Amino acid sequence: MDTAIISQSARRLPRSTGSSAALLDKLLGPPRLSDAELHALAPLSQTRQLQTGAAVFSRGQAARCLVAVLDGAVGLGSAVEDQPFQLERCVHGPAWLDLSSAWLGSGHVQDARALQPSTLLELPLDGMRVLLDRFPDMRERLMLGLAQTVQSLTGATHDLMSKDAQKRLVTWLLQRSPVQGADVALKERKRELAAQLAITPETLSRLLRQLMTAGLIEVKGYSIKLLNLAALQNLAHG
Repeated sequence: MDTAIISQSARRLPRSTGSSAALLDKLLGPPRLSDAELHALAPLSQTRQLQTGAAVFSRGQAARCLVAVLDGAVGLGSAVEDQPFQLERCVHGPAWLDLSSAWLGSGHVQDARALQPSTLLELPLDGMRVLLDRFPDMRERLMLGLAQTVQSLTGATHDLMSKDAQKRLVTWLLQRSPVQGADVALKERKRELAAQLAITPETLSRLLRQLMTAGLIEVKGYSIKLLNLAALQNLAHG
């Protein structure tokens, strides 16, 4: 890992700050974590501040922690020496980055790089096993997180196999704002969104222009307004 571009590693997550508790609540889902759970998690929780381009983990590297992005964005894909990072999927915090590899006792299956300044959370699996025996509800939450990840990836695979590029883009827009006249905030840069949709940035630009010309969307800076929900739904499912 390139330590030259990591602001610094291994800091404990504060026990009592409201913002830290809120981030953990978002990761683990409802109901809110109890004070006892928060105090038990605090000694295990390690955070790392990463600058843009920093390596988070590498494909094949032994996975010993449950890994999440607290804030910022991390890309998953393929890193080849002397070549640009090949982005396949991006994760915006707070969200799990790799909740499975440590449980399987295997290496990470993709490379991960910070796409912008980000805060990473690592929970060592050995310590979490002990904690989950004490707090069974937390185990259920982690299972739910795994199930949501599987469901999301299954849906993405289905869309990739069964829908053309335009349908994938329209489906993505509808999933984020299924209300006519609402704005879809673009957290991703163009290349990140294009990578998620398995298209080139040039193709993404062309598809957005086509939807604008058809009067279905309006692009304003970093947001997209859905102008004709019925027509977009027909495109997605037609």
